[in-house]
Amino acid sequence: MSIQFPDFSKAKVLVVGDVMLDRYFHGDIHRISPEAPVPVARIVKKEDRLGGASNVAFNISSLGAHVKLLGLVGNDSASERIKLCLTNTKIAHDILQDEQGTTITKIRVLKQQQLLRLDFEDGFADEAKQRLFEIYKKVLPEFDVVVISNYGKGTFLDVREYMKAAQKLDIPVLVDPKHTPFEHYRGAALIKPNRKEFEAVVGECRSDDELIEKGCQLIKKYDFGAVLVTRGHEGLTLIQKDQPATYISTQALEVFDVTGAGDTVISVLAASLAVNTPLIEAVKLSNIAAGIAVSKLGTVAVTRHELFDAAHADHLKGVLSEDQMVLAMESARRRGERIVMTNGCFDVLHAGHIYSLQQAKQHGDRLVVAVNDDDSVRRLKGQTRPINHLEDRMAVLAALECVDWAVSFSEDTPERLICRLLPDVLVKGSDYKEINAIAGAQCVLKNGGEVKALKLLESRSSSEVIKHLQPEYKKEGEL
Repeated sequence: MSIQFPDFSKAKVLVVGDVMLDRYFHGDIHRISPEAPVPVARIVKKEDRLGGASNVAFNISSLGAHVKLLGLVGNDSASERIKLCLTNTKIAHDILQDEQGTTITKIRVLKQQQLLRLDFEDGFADEAKQRLFEIYKKVLPEFDVVVISNYGKGTFLDVREYMKAAQKLDIPVLVDPKHTPFEHYRGAALIKPNRKEFEAVVGECRSDDELIEKGCQLIKKYDFGAVLVTRGHEGLTLIQKDQPATYISTQALEVFDVTGAGDTVISVLAASLAVNTPLIEAVKLSNIAAGIAVSKLGTVAVTRHELFDAAHADHLKGVLSEDQMVLAMESARRRGERIVMTNGCFDVLHAGHIYSLQQAKQHGDRLVVAVNDDDSVRRLKGQTRPINHLEDRMAVLAALECVDWAVSFSEDTPERLICRLLPDVLVKGSDYKEINAIAGAQCVLKNGGEVKALKLLESRSSSEVIKHLQPEYKKEGEL
């Protein structure tokens, strides 16, 4: 089975919305206040984290995608903390300061779980909102997907103008609507309300069928591409025009804190869709990411490594891109596994190939097979080769029990790829008299790895198999 995991490094996402500072005060409670019947928390630790739209941007950045954040802050200490956090996480941003405004801040007092939350939010001046919109229009053409993270805290002068600007450029917009009327997001590629927000617009849904029916009505009324309803421990419901609804059950192993889970969902959705991942696959990845997020305390960013590990918890074998191969090997190393790598054309698979691959696998826990693409095979073998195209050759290899992953390369030798992946063991056939003559050997040895030349099964080759298939070939004894 192939591993489908997006190459987030190619995603370019613009996030605009309510930028927040999430402050966490961790305390111990040992007494009741003498002033009122309330517990007294003695604060022992303080944390500042990015919240709201800035948490969305942080999640997208943590996946390895390119992201830019647009928003408003006040002239206060909270704004300085946000800017410091953005700088430390290397998130590109245009955060405008409104001298009269107040930075949106949420203070949570915790003892393992939340005890109390304090919110600070006074809105921003129209002049600052207009300046933000002008920056948005200027940078918009640079991005593949826009996320509007609108908590209704006063960042947008008119969110409908943001929608129209993106639609003129055919840039899809994903919306986390909170309490704003859905009419404001007409034409959105996807809108992601939670169940409470959804029912606040359409009314109570007494069954799944009713929820789906009302979702379809929203799609028709407001020209949405899709509606994704997040339903907490009940999972997600994806509703698309003229397609059956899809229900995805929750992936959380243990729910510890649901704060920011919605931000995680839309972040993974945006980064996935920006690199043309099919919507249903993007939703599945988002659901897995949300399961990771709610198992942690507070607003957190799910990294691409965490998502990859969770998405492939059963360690599926498969055909990977080069970037996906990097992630898979990093994941395997975190599990303490020893990685073996070999390479070849594998044009017509035969017993000699199987023997060599089985021998290679015995030197580690995971076997990576690097495969010449079609153009490089032609340069090496002639214009009549390959007999089988790259996709077919890789699919056959990946189906073998001894092969964990197959990855292609376009050069005449796999040296560049091997030097990037740096396996623990590099294996080739014993037709190489000198270890150093094996492509990539010096990189592997310099990195502390091993290079081995294994015995080949004699009188087995793709060329011999192909020769036997030629019309002019006659077996011994034939007339």
